[in-house]
Amino acid sequence: MKFAIIAAGEGSRLAQEGVKQPKPLVLLHGVPIIERLIKIFNRHNAESISIIINSQQPRTLSLLEKLSKEYPLNIVVKDTPSSMHSLYELREYLKGGKFCLTTVDTIFREEEFTDYINTFESGEDSGLMAVTQYIDDEKPLYVGTDKEMNITGFYDTPHSDSRHISGGIYGLNDEALDTLARCIEQGQSRMRNFQRQLIADTLKLKAYSFEKIIDIDHASDIQKAEELISSH
Repeated sequence: MKFAIIAAGEGSRLAQEGVKQPKPLVLLHGVPIIERLIKIFNRHNAESISIIINSQQPRTLSLLEKLSKEYPLNIVVKDTPSSMHSLYELREYLKGGKFCLTTVDTIFREEEFTDYINTFESGEDSGLMAVTQYIDDEKPLYVGTDKEMNITGFYDTPHSDSRHISGGIYGLNDEALDTLARCIEQGQSRMRNFQRQLIADTLKLKAYSFEKIIDIDHASDIQKAEELISSH
């Protein structure tokens, strides 16, 4: 399977709170979070790992160039207005089957991720989206589902069918790239609007529940993330 990492954000909130490293280089138990993801994806038989960073990250680029000697990386350096546009810049690397995309600051336990990937690889749905009932996000995206965990909608506020929020891990097949291209052509932005368009285009998406997923948006999230990946 192909994997992708969006790491093109600025990480401004972390910098304002005194974190000196660029977000992709934030350490969890001594390992940069982007390197942790690369190693996890490689352990899950990654055909390739495509990564986008912005032009203000020379230290991140240096690390990725070093890691590219050991791992199958495609590195894109480009400034983009949203995660949806970042995904668009990676699209050529993701064609030809299923792929798994995550943002660089999405932290999960690898055991749960293994079960998720195995479920996605063996399924026939157009996409399998990671969700969680753990809410520690300033602007969560609520995910509506039916009893079989088929996704019925994506909402900015709680909805009658939303028991989970998006976890920032997206398993999709390359049908989704056609929807992505139309979103760009129509001038849409934001990953959540792309997900809504997937539903509008009648792609069959299912949700997969993780016990907990943490986004590293604030300095206090770093300790929470370390505790999560150390837990059993």
